[in-house]
Amino acid sequence: MRAEESPTDKITVLIVDDERLIRAGFRAILESEPDLTVIGEAVDGLDAIDLAKKRSPDVVLLDIRMPGMDGLTAARRIIAETDSRVLILTTFDVDEYVYEALRAGASGFLLKDVPPEQLCWAVRSIAAGDALIDPAVTRRLILRFAGAARASEDGAVPDALAELTPRELDVLALLAQGRSNSEIATELVVEQSTVKTHVGRILAKLDLRDRVQAVVLAYESGFVTPEH
Repeated sequence: MRAEESPTDKITVLIVDDERLIRAGFRAILESEPDLTVIGEAVDGLDAIDLAKKRSPDVVLLDIRMPGMDGLTAARRIIAETDSRVLILTTFDVDEYVYEALRAGASGFLLKDVPPEQLCWAVRSIAAGDALIDPAVTRRLILRFAGAARASEDGAVPDALAELTPRELDVLALLAQGRSNSEIATELVVEQSTVKTHVGRILAKLDLRDRVQAVVLAYESGFVTPEH
């Protein structure tokens, strides 16, 4: 394992993967960008938790399948015990992995064959508080969420969302469709800053960490389904 001190204006990243060549590849990609720096590498979940606590990276790139403690278990611990955000990277685009990773509180899910520029963009997005899911798995993920609950036939707002205003419910519905802040602003004919405020209030009222958890709740509560 290696660690370097970095300027505070850089986004710091911890890479967690049991394959040395994979770690080296990710490090090379990330450190080719002036605003990104790798502050450590871990080979398994326990090592990842220890380093995340000691070095407080902005983003943890975390593989799912590793010997010893797996990535999902490590993700839960890191999210619960640190302020770091977790981006899952894996070769397995199996629905259960995606679903459980997001339920664990991960802020994103990407396949390991993601292009370098998309990986760097993803790290920046996660560090900025956004969330993302690889397009290759988004549709199946939505169908999985929808299976947890069905929308109310009379259009009633689920109890879990009762604190939200009508406008916040509009924003949540668009979030569940995967819309960005700019797209939501266009749809609702408001400023992006207004959308950002609404999103912040939604997360605060529902005690959620980020947009991904809001999307999970929107589907699991039955507020949104693929048919809506």
